[in-house]
Amino acid sequence: MLLDAPSAVPPAPSQALLEVKALEIAFRSASGRTVQAVDGVDFSLPPERILALVGESGSGKSVTALAIMGLLPARSAQIAAGSRIDFAGESLLSAQTPAVRGREVKWRKLRGRRMAMIFQDPLSSLNPVYTVGFQLAEMLRLHRAMARAEAMRRALELLEEVGIPEPERRIHAYPHELSGGQQQRVMIAMAIACEPELLIADEPTTALDVTIQRQILQLLLALKRRRQMAILFITHDLGLVGEFADAVVVMRHGRVREAGRVAQVFGAPKDPYTRALIHCRPDPGKPTARLLTIDDWGTTRDSAVAAPAALQTPSEAPPFAPGPPAAHPPLLEVRNLCKVFPRRVGLFRRDDLVAVDNVSFSLARGRTIGIVGESGSGKTTAGLCIVRLHQASAGAVLFDGHNLLALPEQRLFPIRRRLQIVFQNPYASLNPRFTVAEILCEPMLLHRLCASASDRTARARLLLDRVGLPESSLNRYPHEFSGGQRQRIAIARCLALEPEVLVCDEAVSALDVSVQAQVLNLLKDLQRDLGLSYVFISHDLAVVRHMADDLLVMLGGKVVEQGSAERIYRAPAHDYTRALLDAVPRGYLPQHAAAVS
Repeated sequence: MLLDAPSAVPPAPSQALLEVKALEIAFRSASGRTVQAVDGVDFSLPPERILALVGESGSGKSVTALAIMGLLPARSAQIAAGSRIDFAGESLLSAQTPAVRGREVKWRKLRGRRMAMIFQDPLSSLNPVYTVGFQLAEMLRLHRAMARAEAMRRALELLEEVGIPEPERRIHAYPHELSGGQQQRVMIAMAIACEPELLIADEPTTALDVTIQRQILQLLLALKRRRQMAILFITHDLGLVGEFADAVVVMRHGRVREAGRVAQVFGAPKDPYTRALIHCRPDPGKPTARLLTIDDWGTTRDSAVAAPAALQTPSEAPPFAPGPPAAHPPLLEVRNLCKVFPRRVGLFRRDDLVAVDNVSFSLARGRTIGIVGESGSGKTTAGLCIVRLHQASAGAVLFDGHNLLALPEQRLFPIRRRLQIVFQNPYASLNPRFTVAEILCEPMLLHRLCASASDRTARARLLLDRVGLPESSLNRYPHEFSGGQRQRIAIARCLALEPEVLVCDEAVSALDVSVQAQVLNLLKDLQRDLGLSYVFISHDLAVVRHMADDLLVMLGGKVVEQGSAERIYRAPAHDYTRALLDAVPRGYLPQHAAAVS
């Protein structure tokens, strides 16, 4: 899947399909404050090539893409006078001038027809009240002036081209009836419907499991070759860049830190930030006790960093040492867990969905069990059944001698504080109307953990300190924090109840690599200090290898392989496990940077 690198990066202006020069973008806040989002960005993209924009959240990647597509908010975004964005020799910024007449008409001729964009979250990009076929046909009717029947025939052909199974049936489906991978394929079909010359893909595979991710990337590569498109690929995953792109531009804080051919940048990175990004990513073939973060790279170049001193609370016991698995009895036992979702097909026929089928495992104190599998494998449903957010259809979940599935709600309530869950999306799991203080104090109030409001506030301060956030965060709202900071707040909320087991459901899948490293290090520190046990659910096998002691591999609701993580990664016994491991992006290796470390 590796591509041949372009002969020169950047290419000469005459060769460029897209050229960005001295791009500067600032945003005005309601208070009048100006924030510089993009500061002097230069790059060019020749026809039929793939250029990757790489960097952390907030580096300016997506803002740059929105400027190219003319989608920046007119009221708050300011593009500096000397900035240039040229597409096929034509200035795009002239189309963004306030001259009202003809401006939107000009953009309509470009967007969709000659340049298109795939966004990160396909479900929020698709209209939930229309079928996917209607939405595809609407675009064709608008840009190609097709009749309704002709547009629907072409929509069906597009769904076939992007590999949607049973396209004759799916064309009449609504977006929520498709899986994440299928939704993204629909977005790709819409993007290529008018055969654009430039396709901008903004984090198109971030929340997808490794096998679907590889399918989407192979689809984009095939479409690029077949339709002779250029692709601007925005991502924070360097593994994908190494397999997918010809050239790479590394951005941080709105500026270009390094640019060049992929082999050149990954083989001998010159900028410390590029080297830090390479080392932030867990290496499944070489697990370490601790991951480097961007901040760590400023003080050390060692591949392993000493863990920081344990954060103490007044009632905390010494750090927990788990020892070998047999040294501790199981804290949590799952026996023959099943979950069936009833489904009716037509008026009289049922077609029930078996989401979890006879899953069993045990978890000792201070240990981590990883659950991996594709989307739809049943791993998240199993986690939700364990914490009783789904009612299991059969089986038992034994926690401290109690079968949680058989307990009435009033007896389950005191146990809930000892068994908590961290959800995938920190943007949706925190109440936007609560301050951080209210988010952290509410569970303490419900479970009557502190005698007074001042005690709860004092404990909230300690919790923020433990997860690495300043005390000043208490009076702020969730929207004022980054994704990684929000996930830290969600973890702090779980810790407020002093749990013994955390179910982490894709807790780091939506975070960029440097923030992901921070959260994974935090979870490791908490386990070391408090003896927490984790059920770690993820589609990212490199992350699971870093975190887990034992591993469950699920397919179609069933466990197809189970055992120690080290054994499974070293010698997988099942074909499906081997397929998952083979799908892990390996477009770069951290040892590439060893020579300069």
